[in-house]
Amino acid sequence: MTIAFRRISFIVIIAVIWEATSRLSGLPDFMFPSLIQVFETLYNGIINGQILVAIGKSLSRLLIGFSIAIVLGLIMGYLIWRYKLIEDTLGFLVTALQSIPSIVWFPLAIIWFGLNDMAILFIVTIGATWTMTTSATSGFKNVPQLYQRVAKTFGSTGFHFIRTVILPASVPQLLSGLRIAWAFSWRALMAGELLGAGGGLGQLLETGRSLGQMDLVISVMIMIAVIGTIIDQIVFTRLERSVQTKWGVA
Repeated sequence: MTIAFRRISFIVIIAVIWEATSRLSGLPDFMFPSLIQVFETLYNGIINGQILVAIGKSLSRLLIGFSIAIVLGLIMGYLIWRYKLIEDTLGFLVTALQSIPSIVWFPLAIIWFGLNDMAILFIVTIGATWTMTTSATSGFKNVPQLYQRVAKTFGSTGFHFIRTVILPASVPQLLSGLRIAWAFSWRALMAGELLGAGGGLGQLLETGRSLGQMDLVISVMIMIAVIGTIIDQIVFTRLERSVQTKWGVA
């Protein structure tokens, strides 16, 4: 309750400062819109469906791209952990690629796929794949050797060994990797939509910029922040805490 009160109070203080600054600064609305104007635009956008449609398109792309990234990350993480040759080659490459911002891939995505949904999905997938791969590799490597020896002693091999020993023991670190990968994919999605086409919150943000509607730009920014916070706090944070408590690490 105390944390919630502090957060709400902090947001109220920022809102008051924002509104007072917009009224006293003398700047025109298209440069520094008031908070009331921003929320009116946000409300109208939700009522007429403009923002809701954009949210639906963005989340659908995110779900597809993030799912692909999880699958690729787990597979590559397993291969890097399992085989020394792949660790020395693919593992080294993944480490190098992880340092490249996702948006840098966008020119290649446009050339390969065109200015469409495929290019944006590619950016989203790239944004999360390397992080997921690194987290999966680290999680698999940190499985205690005692667990592995006991399982092999009882005859566990192949997929059964992975399903019953490696994956369960790696869950806490895999969840942390998922949370970080989600953040990277969400940012990559916004950047891809901002430069791409086909709707979405990023494209709506670019529309507001091109029309000089800063109230629309800020309202979309608020929705991006709200959605990101909700997914992070309600989904990943709670899931991570639950798993850590179950595994006895929290």
